[in-house]
Amino acid sequence: MLKEHQSFLTRFLAVCDLAVILGCFFLGYFIRNQPYVINYIGDVSRTYSLETYYPILPYWVLFWLLALLLSGAYRPLQTRKIYSVLIPVLKAAVLATLLFGSLSYLLKIQHVSRSLISIICAMTWLGITVQRWIIFKAVRELYKKGFNTRVLLIVGTGPRALEFVTLIDKNPEWGLKIAGLVDDEKNRVGTEILSHRVLGTLADIPLLLENVVVDELVFIVPRSWLGRIEDSVLYAEQLGKKVSIAVDLFNMRFARALQRNIEKFPFLTFETTSNVVWQLFVKRLLDILFSLIGIAALSPLMLVTAVLIRSSSGGPILFRQTRCGLNGRLFTVYKFRTMVLDAEDRLESLRKQNEMSGPAFKMSNDPRLIKHGKWLRKFSIDELPQLFNILEGNMSFVGPRPPIPSEVKKYEPWQRRRLSLRPGLTCLWQVQGRSKIIRFEDWMKLDLEYIDTWSLGLDLKLFLKTIPIVILGIGAK
Repeated sequence: MLKEHQSFLTRFLAVCDLAVILGCFFLGYFIRNQPYVINYIGDVSRTYSLETYYPILPYWVLFWLLALLLSGAYRPLQTRKIYSVLIPVLKAAVLATLLFGSLSYLLKIQHVSRSLISIICAMTWLGITVQRWIIFKAVRELYKKGFNTRVLLIVGTGPRALEFVTLIDKNPEWGLKIAGLVDDEKNRVGTEILSHRVLGTLADIPLLLENVVVDELVFIVPRSWLGRIEDSVLYAEQLGKKVSIAVDLFNMRFARALQRNIEKFPFLTFETTSNVVWQLFVKRLLDILFSLIGIAALSPLMLVTAVLIRSSSGGPILFRQTRCGLNGRLFTVYKFRTMVLDAEDRLESLRKQNEMSGPAFKMSNDPRLIKHGKWLRKFSIDELPQLFNILEGNMSFVGPRPPIPSEVKKYEPWQRRRLSLRPGLTCLWQVQGRSKIIRFEDWMKLDLEYIDTWSLGLDLKLFLKTIPIVILGIGAK
């Protein structure tokens, strides 16, 4: 549950450390060579140009990073106390200084000012200490406030399960939240255990996964339950839900099995979506950056579109609709209105003319379109307000299109797995035909293909392919 986030955080800390080490090296040199410092130290003869120190800079950086690693400064932050985070930094400072001093002695490096090294070492230790304290506090506060919180459904109410529940409740800084508990005794359903409601039995798990926002299903059950929970595990896999089991391993068809630990609790986790945290982080950063650029660059076009809609049909400019996002989270999607005000009421009367199989509705020459509506849809101009959805974090530039809840209720279990990744503005369906693909099952298979092969490179490829398709209006209805 926490290992993939820690892997990303370790890399992030290493980059921050590198920045501090380099910054303190140059800042220390600047301070050391100020006239009042030189006069105070009385070491004028040991003043060298900055270029003189460039050859030793790589060793200084290497020794510091190695010392931080050996001192345990990159161990998980989330489950540690603040003193156990800062003490390794002090140990690293001592070790890095000893390593560099030993190198200077062995290689008989003469052009090194001891006062400069002392200043740089002290500044680096202080800089990394302050940096660690800030990151430690920031990470914990973000998780306490619900940022990036993962919602768990706990299966099991035995002593080990309740011990785990207590551990999660005592550590809100871990970013884990319990949606509820599952027990196999019907008389416990609706009761509360450790302030958490028992939501159902093993037989209710499929219904719970479909109607409750759950990011991960956690089994902490007796070994005798193994045969009874297999159907629930496989069903969760179909929906694209991450599964953690504290006991045994099942033969999964396409989910990857990973071993993780939360203190003394070992888990086997099965996941069907990529969870390379640094790539997801970069994807989110790019979403924020390019949505801001897009909003700024396309604001004149959006203003003209708003004027056209208001002048041609009256009524609201934007169409707001509830959609399903990551793992079933509901959000409001924004689009420029291209249909008459009572379009939703008239939908049922047009169902017989649906050109796509399955729960989705697609129709050429839809009579509900307003003036300019078909043109706005053909070139995807009606989708531009979704740049704000991307900025908010409900959507991404690339990902499965967000469905409406009524469609999701009609999904088969394997089709629900498309909700296991954040929805997007464009996807494989958009690139490989858009409305020319009339079989709903084919559309779903394209979305699952994207989820199973996701990478930043694939996102870039799909984004670039989407541009000419949108400009030329290929495949749109």
